[in-house]
Amino acid sequence: MGDTAGAPLLVERHGPVGWLTFHRPEVGNAMDAAMMAALPDAWAELDADPGVRAIVVTGAGRAFQTGLDVAQLSRSPEALREMSRRTKRGDLRLTGWHLGVATPVVTAVNGVCAGGGLHFVADSDIVIASTRASFLDPHVSVGQASAFEPIGLARRASFAPVARMALTGAHERVTAAEALRLGWVSEVVAPGGLREAAQRLGERLAENDAAAVAATKRALWRALETGLTRAREENAGER
Repeated sequence: MGDTAGAPLLVERHGPVGWLTFHRPEVGNAMDAAMMAALPDAWAELDADPGVRAIVVTGAGRAFQTGLDVAQLSRSPEALREMSRRTKRGDLRLTGWHLGVATPVVTAVNGVCAGGGLHFVADSDIVIASTRASFLDPHVSVGQASAFEPIGLARRASFAPVARMALTGAHERVTAAEALRLGWVSEVVAPGGLREAAQRLGERLAENDAAAVAATKRALWRALETGLTRAREENAGER
């Protein structure tokens, strides 16, 4: 991997499992311009590697992902304008779903997942979480409409709890236990065991026939695509 000091995104391989780790723990792993620029190449690198049979996404430190680093982006006007253009067009390039990644994606939520961080939960094939994880959508509390993230989550589970989270904004958090009950995550483990659980799950996926896994992933997402894509396009102008 070389020197990773200061890298906003770490790319690793452990056996058949590739890892993408948000690496800005001092700001809750919020996405700055450098992280957003690195994500498409990192996804493509792991997806193209025949030795990688599953990809795990997680965060460094105590937070998973807390959305855009607005303070940093405000110091980079071009990056802010580009993100605004992509959001309005519904042309985001952050998650495996956005970028057409064929490899199965496991999201391991290690802590707070807020705002834009919910993209990675909504767009993942499988989500597991630490008992320390929590989920919230603060967009409306800062005067922004929330569209893409709750639309994605609403097709993973029932509408009502997603609507409540989106409409209450920063005033309520969904715990890991509640996320498990709602079907947002499929497993909750102790904080110290999350990486091991994610690695084990990735290795379990890798034991299956790669072509069959890829075909199954395509079929499952195809069953959801029409409604999901249309809803996101229709809401693009609201952001």
